[in-house]
Amino acid sequence: MRIIKAAVIFIIICIAAGVGFLYLAPQKATALALDVERMRSGLERKEIDLPNNLHYVYLEGGKGEPLILLHGFGANKDNFTRVARYLTPHYRVIIPDHIGFGESSHLQEADYSALTQASRIKILAQALGITKAHVGGSSMGGHISMMYAFLYPDDVKSLWLIDPGGVWTAPHSELREIINKTGKNPLMAKNEEQFTDIFKYVMEDHPFIPRPILNVMAQERIANYNLEERIFKQLSDDSAERYVKDIQTPTLIVWGDKDRVLNPAAADVLHKLMPNSQVVLMKGLGHLPMIEQPHLCAEDYLKFRDKLDKNS
Repeated sequence: MRIIKAAVIFIIICIAAGVGFLYLAPQKATALALDVERMRSGLERKEIDLPNNLHYVYLEGGKGEPLILLHGFGANKDNFTRVARYLTPHYRVIIPDHIGFGESSHLQEADYSALTQASRIKILAQALGITKAHVGGSSMGGHISMMYAFLYPDDVKSLWLIDPGGVWTAPHSELREIINKTGKNPLMAKNEEQFTDIFKYVMEDHPFIPRPILNVMAQERIANYNLEERIFKQLSDDSAERYVKDIQTPTLIVWGDKDRVLNPAAADVLHKLMPNSQVVLMKGLGHLPMIEQPHLCAEDYLKFRDKLDKNS
């Protein structure tokens, strides 16, 4: 009985110490949490300087065929950390912060169209010794992935598009209706409260993240507000549809059926334009399936790749 009582007291002390650390040193707690998630996924943070003031910070791990994963608007490389846990045992996974986001260069007057961002990813890939790769992307990253395949068709072995942007002929999403009616963008954050609202808005099945860590994460978005505003406008004026009809790359299109940011009906638009594609609609999920249900999302991708390998 004394041993059980002592164990309970020890657990309570550990929990209290953890909570205290979280609230007294939220930045250190956030950095530790990220390090743990990356370690569990077999990822290591790296950085590289390239011509034209391109400084990339990226995550890399695993062995095998290269798989480049591209995050969405307002996000960063760690949007793919959870799902990467199931991918690094099979592939060499590279996840960069896009120029303009995360820890990579923030070039205030640069072109941030999907085509230009794709050409920058090509420069990064070449610097990492990658000639051919499988490419995947979420939201804006999906838009950029499609442009990568358009620009460099011989270099892309397959595409994994997760709720991708750039399909503007699809029925308006809830996000687009809000912007049209109010002029306000629910994906932009000027303060910590707005960032927390974004977190809830983009996911139906979001993971629990303590508020002190969310507040630390918010600082990146708040500081980047003006640049993100300009990038969002460029992306909104930049359609992928006139390019994708020429893409013959084997493609897996994934969409959360509860996505409020980009209408799930866009999946069918893309599927009709891309003859070598298939669609997976994920029930009960929002705009970020690879965060909401990383294991399930990875399973669908691994099945797609397995079938692709068998047919090659």
